[in-house]
Amino acid sequence: MSSEPTNTKPNPPERSDSSSSSTAETHEIHSPVPIRPRLPNRKSSGTLIVPRDSSQVGPLEPELEPDDVRAMSPRRTSEDIEVMGREAREELHKIEAVKEEHDKLDSHNKFLQKYIGDLMSTSKITSTNRGRK
Repeated sequence: MSSEPTNTKPNPPERSDSSSSSTAETHEIHSPVPIRPRLPNRKSSGTLIVPRDSSQVGPLEPELEPDDVRAMSPRRTSEDIEVMGREAREELHKIEAVKEEHDKLDSHNKFLQKYIGDLMSTSKITSTNRGRK
């Protein structure tokens, strides 16, 4: 076991310039400890249950503060959702059509590559036969 303490840091390398006053000085750099920001206080969303004998048909729109998350979320009607669904299906059909066209062109490309390869091998065979006659 050595006589040195285990928690000591090695001395920094000596500098060769004359501006260094002492090599025994050691400076440690401490970074500040990060502090987590506090969460804002939020009001309860309350219950959505309404008694049967209440005249209230649906929940009233609560007054929301500007920084309330519920005030920032989009409100979509069923018509909006139907339109979004239609648009998504149209995009999907376009994607499927492009994929089918790509697969068709890819198969034609493979056929042509094979055809050209066969022609090249046939032309090599016929050119070697002509040279031997």
